[in-house]
Amino acid sequence: MTADLGHPLRLGVLLPVDPADPGAAARLAARAEDEGLDLVVVPDGGDAALEPWTLLAHVASGTRRVGVATLGLRTTGRPPAVLARAAAHLDHLSSGRLALGLAAEEVDADGADEALEEVAAVLRGLWDAADPRPFVLAGRHHVVPGAARGPAPAHNLPLWLGAPGPGRAVASAARAADGWWLSATSPDALLAEQRALDAALAAEGRDAREVRRGVVVPAPDASVDALADLVLEAGVGTVVVGAADEAAVSRFAAEVAGPVRERVAAVRAARGTVVGTTRSAAVRAARRPDIDYDAVPAALADAAVEPGDAGYAAVRSTYLRGGRPGLVLRPAGTAQVVEALRWSRTQDVPLAIRSGGHGISGRSTNDGGIVLDLSRMSAIEVLDHATRRVRIEPGARWGEVAAALQPLGWALTSGDYGGVGVGGLATAGGIGFLVREHGLTLDHLRAAEVVLADGSVVRASDAENPDLFWGLRGAGGNLGVVTSFEFEVDEVGDVGFAQLVLDASDTQRLLVDWGAAVEAAPRDTTAFLLMGPPRGGVMVAQVMAMVDSDDPDTIIERLQPFARIAPLLQQQVQLLPYSAVVSVPDQRHTSEGEPVTRNAMAEHLTPALAAELARLVRSGVTPFFQIRAAGGAVHDVPRDATAYAHRSANFNLAAFGTDRRSLDAAWDVLAPHVDGLYVSFETDPRPERVAEAFPGATLERLRELKRRYDPQDVFRHNVSVADRPARTVPARDGAAQGAPGVAEASA
Repeated sequence: MTADLGHPLRLGVLLPVDPADPGAAARLAARAEDEGLDLVVVPDGGDAALEPWTLLAHVASGTRRVGVATLGLRTTGRPPAVLARAAAHLDHLSSGRLALGLAAEEVDADGADEALEEVAAVLRGLWDAADPRPFVLAGRHHVVPGAARGPAPAHNLPLWLGAPGPGRAVASAARAADGWWLSATSPDALLAEQRALDAALAAEGRDAREVRRGVVVPAPDASVDALADLVLEAGVGTVVVGAADEAAVSRFAAEVAGPVRERVAAVRAARGTVVGTTRSAAVRAARRPDIDYDAVPAALADAAVEPGDAGYAAVRSTYLRGGRPGLVLRPAGTAQVVEALRWSRTQDVPLAIRSGGHGISGRSTNDGGIVLDLSRMSAIEVLDHATRRVRIEPGARWGEVAAALQPLGWALTSGDYGGVGVGGLATAGGIGFLVREHGLTLDHLRAAEVVLADGSVVRASDAENPDLFWGLRGAGGNLGVVTSFEFEVDEVGDVGFAQLVLDASDTQRLLVDWGAAVEAAPRDTTAFLLMGPPRGGVMVAQVMAMVDSDDPDTIIERLQPFARIAPLLQQQVQLLPYSAVVSVPDQRHTSEGEPVTRNAMAEHLTPALAAELARLVRSGVTPFFQIRAAGGAVHDVPRDATAYAHRSANFNLAAFGTDRRSLDAAWDVLAPHVDGLYVSFETDPRPERVAEAFPGATLERLRELKRRYDPQDVFRHNVSVADRPARTVPARDGAAQGAPGVAEASA
């Protein structure tokens, strides 16, 4: 018989579909999960049985861990385009636990298998959300004239096929399947069926290990010896047993499943069998050069997303930046971060670190390299109510943080958008709507767990590794991967939030007066200003202001100076929780854009600076220009207390553009009027940006830390503080990408 293929062993239960007891399937599935089994399977029992797709959704909703699958699902009456969408959604609702087992359609004998292959083509084509082109299929049985792709499933949703005997369906499985349900029961028939499948796979140029093998075993035949032989001698990796009731499920789990797992593990260890599933030919064909995909550690198998995977479209880009990395590693904890960093350093490609995936700078994705994506590490935990100490992982987004803290009457100052990840912002600064009242985000950091370049895990605080703690607050992307933050948060109730639209015809005067109003405002008031080029000859400015007060009279009093700056065209003032202002978006957005940015710090909006900014905005070079207040409580912290050194600045100026050369030419004339820059908003790769981000003594101290903690510049980005930054390669927008074997900053 076919030798052990090394597929991970999965043991499960075939669920009943008798309409006389519609709740039986859910009860048995729950018991199977409680008993530690791997899989529950819903067969298509025909018109006299419960409808399998409905039943599967019901079973999935009542379980949390166990895999859910169909067996022999007939596609008659289920248009493949509709099935593709339904399966993708169910896969997301079940957290990536679905396997789809299909049977041939009820068409003429010569066309049954052909029709099934067309169904598989439609499913996979529509799941390929990374391809921007409409999906088209002109088949003999199914026609898709041009459908938008997506949604992609939550994981590489496997398609299993199966039919009686080793006939034509085996050839279809060799071309289209990820798994094959064996129908044979006797050893000789099983051998014949396996040989037929192996031969068909070889004819299609596929590795036999690409297709998992499953078998349904009647309960009386499910002995330890029989099941172990199926796995170790017949190449079967998935065994499903019929069970009459919950007690039978428990007996199978205790008396058969456990001993089978032990015997298979022992024999495989003695034989040196490599356990795993070979990626499909389609996935392997999409791999990028220079990455040894087959060497990805087993500990990262569930964390790796390749270009050919279904989930790649959702992780390759960021909110603002398109990317095409060769591999995305999504660790679920510190141990996996250590393993991912260790292995990534052995690959001669760029390495980017990503937290929430907002990614203005473009440094949290790349082209052909590796992305260490921390978005699965998103826990938010209260450590001490008395001191308002909370622990937050880097992949959490600020909207999620605000929502978690709001019921306690707390808030942690962050940026102005709830979709931004904690990691990138908290290690760079954090200039948000509460900045003048409560300071920068990093000013609230009390400790951090950090994975260093050599893979060691350390704790940084004022008492532990204080020099590292100093550098993490402002230049954290240079020194390590922070896997958890401990913050001291503030008491914040409802706030006043205003959106004012002003006539900006006299742009220079508006900027000067708005700047003066910000500096004169009490600290409980923070205002941002947004502008773009004239539209239809009309120039407007939008002011977004937050007042840290729940008193309506106080809110109106604080806003009056801003409303009087220029003719007020539109206004909206609300009293609402801070979490409603920075609410998390409904979904993680990804972009194909390539924006370029410039930014700078300024102490005052002087008439000379305002005149240059007015010319910049009116030129049309920047479709989006923003000024953020950055003073107030930020000034209270000494300049040398953290690696964020721009303590005297009252404002951050930032401009987006589409052309590197044009934006640089328009921005560089501001140099005499500004001082420094904010690292998260910058895409200019020129080396002089380093001293602007980390001026004077700050840069010298950071370089000393860099030599100690990251001497090979593993963690580098567009403003690397290394004495001799690792070489760069051109990015598509002209910003620097990581050189081989080094990392780009988190964002």
